[in-house]
Amino acid sequence: MKKNDILTKLEDCGVIAVVRAESEEMAVKIVEACVAGGIVGIEITFTVQGAIDIITALAKRYKPEEVIIGAGTVLDPETARAAILAGAHYVVSPCLNVDTVKTCLRYQVPCMTGAMTPKEVVDCMEAGADIIKIFPAALFGPSIIKNFKGPLPQAQMMPTGGVNVGNVADWINAGAVMVGSGSDLTAGAKKGDFESITLLAKEMVEAVRVARDIKEQIGKYGV
Repeated sequence: MKKNDILTKLEDCGVIAVVRAESEEMAVKIVEACVAGGIVGIEITFTVQGAIDIITALAKRYKPEEVIIGAGTVLDPETARAAILAGAHYVVSPCLNVDTVKTCLRYQVPCMTGAMTPKEVVDCMEAGADIIKIFPAALFGPSIIKNFKGPLPQAQMMPTGGVNVGNVADWINAGAVMVGSGSDLTAGAKKGDFESITLLAKEMVEAVRVARDIKEQIGKYGV
């Protein structure tokens, strides 16, 4: 699947599930619950034990046309390359590492790099990042996207950290191209309640869709 197609599919859904778990078994169950809820973007973080094995297994299980598996908490180019070779279709970093971005560019894999200031956003774009991960987003709320969009309307931003069903529409309205959601989405896993994850996933995907529709109507008709 080509790079632009991957980005388009992720953006169309609008929600990436950030999966952190205590075991490979739990991680797989969380992924299954998120997919059942309509989320097509799955981020397996390298804080999960056996992350490479999980990415490999999921990449074999799901076709990218159905579910797009990514690697998160990637701190260096060595980890990025290992994840890509294991089958990751995109790479997410909490901050900018230029060599990591270069590795993703070499393999033509989408790269999402973290930023929290206007300078960091610009640095990420100049390095070649496809999406700017605003993290931790909860520190400032949706207004940070709107404020960044003032001088940097071309920035494609994805807030992560504190994004939930209750505020996801606010993030989309502020200008986020998509959102990442971790514990706010997957907390039920600790109690073995994977059905709640599926329900929240459905609600988040629908909330993004509705927010986009309303935003489009306002832009078109000014109402």
